[in-house]
Amino acid sequence: MAGEEINMHEEMRRAFGMLSGKWKLEIMWLLHQRTHRFGELRKGIPGITQHMLTAQLRELEADGLVSRTVFAEVPPRVDYEMTDKARGLGPTMVALTAWWNDYGKDSPPTPKPRGRKARN
Repeated sequence: MAGEEINMHEEMRRAFGMLSGKWKLEIMWLLHQRTHRFGELRKGIPGITQHMLTAQLRELEADGLVSRTVFAEVPPRVDYEMTDKARGLGPTMVALTAWWNDYGKDSPPTPKPRGRKARN
């Protein structure tokens, strides 16, 4: 039994690892709604930089959660969508949203990160 618990813990760590990152769940939520272009994702996630969105999308693609389709058009068009593997997360995302509606709205707001203090 203890071996099963360790194995389950390791599997959960792997799952969390695929989805951890400041922006990955927001990206996945938007793609859960529909296919998006890069610019649409950037506009839909306030505060994300182009560099960070690119990095997060590459990681999600490498993990098999997001597919990227490039269209040979001028100007080039790239669409991002959830893979079938990621669509399995849909019920979890809906449950997380329901949890927030039931319990999270009364939580204090998350403090905004402060910038680094200038060194003299």
